[in-house]
Amino acid sequence: MSSPTTRAALAGVALFGSVALLAGCAGGSSPSSSDDGKTTIKVAIDAGLEQEARDNFDARVKLFEEANPDIIVDAQEYTWTAPTFTTDLAGGTLPDVFTIPFTDGRALIANKQIADISTLVAALPYADSFNPNVAQAGQSEDGAQWAIPISAYGQGLHYNRTLFEAAGLDPDNPPTTWDEVREAAKKISDATGEAGYATMTSGNTGGWILTTLVNAFGGRTENADATEPTLVSDPAVKEVLDYLHQLRWDDNAMGANFLYDWGTINQDFASGRIGMYVSGGGNYGNLVTQNALNPDDYGLTVLPLEGDDPGLLGGGTLAAVSPKSTEAAQAAAVKWIDFYYMAKIADEDTAVETAELAASLDQPVGAPELPVFDQEQFEQYQSWIAPYVNVPTAQMAPYTDAIFDQPLIAEPRVATQDVYALLDTVVQSVLTDQNADIDRLLADAQTQAEALYAKAG
Repeated sequence: MSSPTTRAALAGVALFGSVALLAGCAGGSSPSSSDDGKTTIKVAIDAGLEQEARDNFDARVKLFEEANPDIIVDAQEYTWTAPTFTTDLAGGTLPDVFTIPFTDGRALIANKQIADISTLVAALPYADSFNPNVAQAGQSEDGAQWAIPISAYGQGLHYNRTLFEAAGLDPDNPPTTWDEVREAAKKISDATGEAGYATMTSGNTGGWILTTLVNAFGGRTENADATEPTLVSDPAVKEVLDYLHQLRWDDNAMGANFLYDWGTINQDFASGRIGMYVSGGGNYGNLVTQNALNPDDYGLTVLPLEGDDPGLLGGGTLAAVSPKSTEAAQAAAVKWIDFYYMAKIADEDTAVETAELAASLDQPVGAPELPVFDQEQFEQYQSWIAPYVNVPTAQMAPYTDAIFDQPLIAEPRVATQDVYALLDTVVQSVLTDQNADIDRLLADAQTQAEALYAKAG
């Protein structure tokens, strides 16, 4: 059993840490200070934390400072926004330790807007154990690890086992091709009256999921150099829209709601109104804790990958250090990243205590994810937390057994959210207008996306 202080600190890992990663808080650094032989580092936290979350964070800081008496941790509220990053960095208003999304890592490295901590990272005991598909987001062109991956996601196909059974489908053998997804969707809809397959279409999520399917069909929505969109030139984009049109109008298998966003599609899936949908593979925790999903209903598998060059759209969060930090502060910052973000998955004692506490709070333990580490390290972590796993892992095996074999594709790098917003309207039109002219819709979106790329360039 843990001491009260340790338990409070671990609550910070279980409760605050995951929120911070999902929110993608980030920043850079103002110059670090050194007083009486001690190095002070500023670390980013989300603005407006509730008192319990802040208390838990402060408990983690206390433990860290006790273990590292030469380091002082100073929390600074900061929320990542890419457009303001350069200004904040130049103005010296950023913390020493901050987090950034995978999509921004390579550009910041190329522009030397984050510190080269690769030598410090190489000294960490797990430096050679990162999942290479994940680690590349924080690497320079020569493979040096400038930023540390602390969380990752890869898209998955979530499905309702109860609806599968009602439609005469085997929930232990989910679809492995997009044709099988379509067949299963129609059977579910015909047998139950619920949406066999649903998709997000609003709040930029329509573009996000459309891009996901384009990647899974072997296509891309921007060229390799990220200099122009490929909404018209890549045939997979139209192929996916034709596929959705068939599901909607030929099969009548997509229900009646064509304005889903991330929150509302989770709600309807958890309530048993959707047979299948695509979203991040680590969505189980939210479905259970926020949407009251019945665990018996849940199934998860990998996306079918087809075409010439398919891949899994994924992303995540990198921990980085400001280039303005002193050498001493950079070393202290890596120690903090190791302690605060990584220990709960890389250190056995911390992993066990974190899992024990989460289980005692009825939080999901052992839910699927895109692992930050390679398969060997990930399996070791799973063995550490095995006594506390409280999720139906067998129902997620089609995902966890195959996720390491799926090549990861980063989200488009230029005007990502703005292009997603353009594609929201394209997907909505295809699903609400049986006579939608897909070629014209894509031509219009291409023109608007080209303008966004030109502005970004």
